[in-house]
Amino acid sequence: MRLWSLHPKYLDARGLVALWREALLAQAVLKGETRGYRHHPQLVRFREAPSPLGAISAYLHAIHAEGLRRGYRFDPRRITPAGTLDYRLEVTEGQILYEWGHLRAKLARRSPAWWASLEDIIMPDPHPLFRIIPGPVAPWEIAQSK
Repeated sequence: MRLWSLHPKYLDARGLVALWREALLAQAVLKGETRGYRHHPQLVRFREAPSPLGAISAYLHAIHAEGLRRGYRFDPRRITPAGTLDYRLEVTEGQILYEWGHLRAKLARRSPAWWASLEDIIMPDPHPLFRIIPGPVAPWEIAQSK
């Protein structure tokens, strides 16, 4: 499971569809509807949010919006209604840059043309749920080297 802190606009088609599915799985985990992935480190920041379901709902809405922009048919009825968030979660600059490197490597192999359109970006935008703060890679990230 990879719940990107990066804006979904950077994901290729395969990555965006995978993110939609994985975020729906994360929503099911947070609702207690599945036994798998309950201890997945990607869920830490959602569980720590004042409203975990509100946070994952906002996360999914942004993915849905990107899907609509591209003409995809993600079903918004699958997003649990959780009200409107009046806050954003924090993500560190180190985490954003770590994920950017991870995504760049994936896109270079899987979608070179898509990657070519993004390769000049040094500091990507975060997913709309997040605001960037100074700091290293998140402690929950499973990284080869932090």
